[in-house]
Formats: sequence, structure tokens, C-alpha cells
Amino acid sequence: MPSQQELDLQISPLVQESLVHNSRTLHNLQSLTASLFGVGAGILGLESYSGFLFYLLFSLITTLLFYTLRIAPASISSSSSGTGASNKGGVLARYFRSPLDFWTAGLTNGLAGFILTWTLFYGLVRA
Repeated sequence: MPSQQELDLQISPLVQESLVHNSRTLHNLQSLTASLFGVGAGILGLESYSGFLFYLLFSLITTLLFYTLRIAPASISSSSSGTGASNKGGVLARYFRSPLDFWTAGLTNGLAGFILTWTLFYGLVRA
């Protein structure tokens, strides 16, 4: 007798190409916004820990908005049609490799771009 998780995967299978596409889309969004956050931190003249807290806060807000606007509506529509995500990891496991990867990958992906644009615009404003 197949388990509920096996039945869910037979009804709506996880496709690796889709998982890679979703991860790449999120990575591109986080890289772009990290550069924009660097511009903002540089223009505001933030230094040291305040600049990194600015980046951390706004990166988490960006990920939360992505989840709220793109993933949550899709999960609501899929759960109302009877193919809810009852597997381990919940809704995020249906669209991304792991929930931890979804929430924390953006912090490291965009850090270099953030620091680059932060120091550039800080120097331009202070010059």
C-alpha cells in the first residue's frame, strides 16, 4: 500500500529542471536586490555593522516578499485542488531543494555584489 507522500508525488511529481529554474530565479532576484541594497547603504553612509544589518534585514524582507507573492498563492491553489504538500518540508519542498536553502542562500549569493556597490557608492558620496 503506497503512503500518502508517494501518492502525492505520483499525482504531481517533482521535476529537477523546475527546481533548478526556481532556484536560479531566486538567485537572480537576490543578486540584483543585493546590489541595490549596496547602493542604498552607500548613499545612506552606513558603516560597519549597521551596513551589514541593513543587508541582512532587507535580504530577509526580499525573501519573505518572494515567498508571500509567488509561493504562498501557488500553494493555496494547489492545496485547494487536493494536491496539498503533505510531504516533509511543506510547501517549499515542492518548489525548492530545501527550506533552509530557500531562506539562507540569498545571504551568501549577493554578499559580494552588496559589498562592491556599498563601498563604491559610499566612496562616491563621501568624495
